[in-house]
Amino acid sequence: MTTAIRAGADSVYFGIGKLNMRSHSAANFTVEDLPEIARQVHEAKMKCYLALNVLVYDEEIDEMKRMIDAAKDAGINAVIAFDLSAINYAREIGQDVHISTQHSISNIEAINFFAQFTDRVVLARELTLEQIAEIRDQIRKQDVRGPKGELIEIEDFVHGAMCVSVSGRCGMSLYCHNTSANRGKCFQPCRRLYELKDPSTGKAMKIDNNFVMSPEDLCTVGMLDEILEAGVQVLKIEGRGRPAEYVDTVVRCYREAIESINEGTYTEEKIEDWNKRLGTVFNRGLSEGFYRGKAWGYWSGVGGSKATETKEFVGLVTRYYPKLGVAEIAVQASELEDGQEVIFIGKTTGVHRQKAEGLIVNEKSVKVSKQGDELTFRVSERVRKGDKMYRVIPPKRQNERYPDAK
Repeated sequence: MTTAIRAGADSVYFGIGKLNMRSHSAANFTVEDLPEIARQVHEAKMKCYLALNVLVYDEEIDEMKRMIDAAKDAGINAVIAFDLSAINYAREIGQDVHISTQHSISNIEAINFFAQFTDRVVLARELTLEQIAEIRDQIRKQDVRGPKGELIEIEDFVHGAMCVSVSGRCGMSLYCHNTSANRGKCFQPCRRLYELKDPSTGKAMKIDNNFVMSPEDLCTVGMLDEILEAGVQVLKIEGRGRPAEYVDTVVRCYREAIESINEGTYTEEKIEDWNKRLGTVFNRGLSEGFYRGKAWGYWSGVGGSKATETKEFVGLVTRYYPKLGVAEIAVQASELEDGQEVIFIGKTTGVHRQKAEGLIVNEKSVKVSKQGDELTFRVSERVRKGDKMYRVIPPKRQNERYPDAK
């Protein structure tokens, strides 16, 4: 969250507890965190949205209502909801609500229905630019307004993980592992290698080179001008559960792209640079999804990330000297070479990236710091005690360390 704030986002969305689509994340917010989330986000002049976007069962109605009550009391700007019970209750108590992409809203009639509850809809992920533009035109033509009297806003995904299922509604994980994707507990069985077996002979064949149900990740930085022209007003980045450097890189690239479009400086050269930077962080390969009306053909060739860079933990910041702009790091793991690029990540710092130059150990300049060293060097932005420092390993260096990697 801190990283998103510092990188230039206008809003953040997040889940708490089990009633969200990332309920099995390693580090989940709790209802007690809501006031502090709202405070930090609002101090940054941003908005915050609680994702309560799962199916809700009868025995969870009271818990759902307590969450929405707490969100309203904390000043959370809106709840992103899927289950009609949550949508209806939010409206009953005067809590703004946005309609989740899981409703697969694909036409003006659906928007007319949901306008009684909301001022914003997140459209189905399967729409083309032409279909989005038609919905935008119909909203204007029919003057479709939400509870606040404003024209319905259109929100759409522009970057991040895509699901092979319709707008993320899938039963495969429930079938294979008894853990439902619609309850935020997808085990992602689609993103695995499979083999075909002939039951009459018992012979099997692995499906090589393609993860046939695992699509590449969405990346639209090169067509962002067309998406805005089609009428999308809110650009959504799918990044929950991703590391801080992913959030930092993706948010900065899309912020720069939006500003370039507004300034009339959106060029092929800039697009190439943004795509290159976006390729350095977690991705399964990058595609334009359905926006241009293409059928699914963007299948991932690997099970994990295709990021062109990796990071390796070096150590922890033990002190920061503000007058000198110097950080002291206890080197606990990897060695660090002078001039190598590093990333600092911390709860308050967010993400700070720079080259580590002028390494000092025991008041002497060194070319390489090693495990056990107390290392100091100048930093261009403030870091804090307890921040983790990583070294960035570019593709060439990865292959040197892992010669069999491709």
